[in-house]
Order: sequence, then C-alpha cells, then structure tokens
Amino acid sequence: MSVLVTRETRVVVQGITGHQGTVHSRQMRDFGTNVVAGVTPGKGGTIIDEVPVFDSVREAVDATHANASCLFVPAPYAKDALLEAVDAGIRLVVIVTEHIPFHDMLVMYHYARSRGTRIIGPNCPGIASPGAAKVGIIPNVVFRPGRVGVISRSGTLTYEIVNGIKEHGLGQSTCIGLGGDPVVGTSFVDALPLFQEDPDTDLVVLVGEIGGTAEEDAADYVRRKFTKPVVAYIAGRSAPPGKRMGHAGAIISRGKGTAETKLAALQGAGAQVARFPYEIPDLVAEIVARGARR
Repeated sequence: MSVLVTRETRVVVQGITGHQGTVHSRQMRDFGTNVVAGVTPGKGGTIIDEVPVFDSVREAVDATHANASCLFVPAPYAKDALLEAVDAGIRLVVIVTEHIPFHDMLVMYHYARSRGTRIIGPNCPGIASPGAAKVGIIPNVVFRPGRVGVISRSGTLTYEIVNGIKEHGLGQSTCIGLGGDPVVGTSFVDALPLFQEDPDTDLVVLVGEIGGTAEEDAADYVRRKFTKPVVAYIAGRSAPPGKRMGHAGAIISRGKGTAETKLAALQGAGAQVARFPYEIPDLVAEIVARGARR
C-alpha cells in the first residue's frame, strides 16, 4: 500500500508541451506512472511521447478518466490551471511551479479544499511511491521500495536523504515533498495521519527547515497521536536571524521558527533528531534493526 498515489493513479500533465513538462512526463512514465494525458490550450490533438494532448482538463478527464494532475504551468497562469483541474474533478494536484503569488495560492488552497481536492506544493518536487507511481520531478534513481516514509519541505535535500536510505539497503513506502512556500496545500500535520494509517510504513523521516511553525505543529501531532518512530532533521541551523534562506517560507522572525525551537519540539515529542543529513540513514537503520530484533 502507498500513500496518495498507487498503480491506479491516472495522471494528466498540465503544461506537457513545455520542456519541463515533456521531460518529466517521460521520467514519470519510466518510473511506472500511468500518465494518460497532457493539457496545453491550443495544442489539442497532438501527441507527446504517445501521450495524447487536450485543450482542457475537462476534455482530458472525459477521455481518459484522469484522477491526478501534475502542474508545470508558469506562475502567472497556475491559479487558473488549478481551478480548472478542480472543476474537472481532479482530486490530487501536484504543483511543481515556483514563484506563485502568495494571494493566488490562498485562493487556490481554499478553493481546492472546499471541493475535496488535495494540493501538494507549490514549489515542490512532488510525491513518489516506489513500485507504484511518481507525480513530480524527484529523480527516479534515488528510490527503492521499502517501509520508510519521508515527508520533507526541502527538494534536493530530500533526494540526498532518500538516496542515503537506499544505499543502506532500505527503501521507501512513499516520499512527499511538501514545498517550501509560506502557503502549501499539504503540511506535515496533513501528511502524518496518512503514514500513521499506512500498514506498509514502519517509520517516518521528517525533514524540516527554518521558518514558520510547521515543524512545531508536527511535533505536537507526533507527541499526541503518532505511534510510529520518527527521525527528524532541520535545515538552516546556521542561518542568521531574520535572513531569508532560499525558500519563501524559510524566514525567522521574532524568535520563532528557529532551528533550535523546532529541534527542541521534535526531541520533546520523542523523535530521534539528526544533526547532519548523513546521520539520518544510520538512525533509520538502527530503528529497523531494533524492530527486527523484537
């Protein structure tokens, strides 16, 4: 069993005729994802790597029964693309696009939520369940099927950690890249219950970063409701106070959102906290070994 995406997931790629849409559609298919359609207004009737292209998401859904979307639409048009997908009945939308205006994302988040659609992102690498499906841009080569769940605000750091887990002979059930913007469609607290309920996930790696309170919220949820082991890492320990570091959401203000407050909260919730990314696979392996001995 995987989280959110399965072998039955049928993906439409919005913006498939652009360079990134074409390249990553091909890589999703190589991963095993059932990419059934693409959408680019004005390009309907064309074929991209054997994938039919439609002028609208509604046409794509009617013809192919797509139930998930991966959005490679430029930021100024992302809101309209998301609203179109929701109105067409898509219930999972992965938004890779970065630089989406804050107020656009507020509209997108609340509209999708009101219609029962889950957003992952924006400004995220997507979601992948080895052996089932991938929706997004996470490199195929870092994965191996297994029982470790990964939830992360970082992109490239996620790739490093997932690859390290694989090199330890372990694998992943599902990896979710949440995105690093101030407003995201799925948070740690939204994702953790999915892994709690997944019988094929034995433990979860939580990768956070400075800025906001998402990790403190996650720590509170772990302390109260999450029964599986958690390994955590917080990026940005050396960031100067008040300095924005990469992601739009990675800003410290008024003493909140620091690496120290997040680490203390996670440790207080019982998570095993790594000081450096390369320690995570060792911590995961130790937990797995203890479980094997039981």
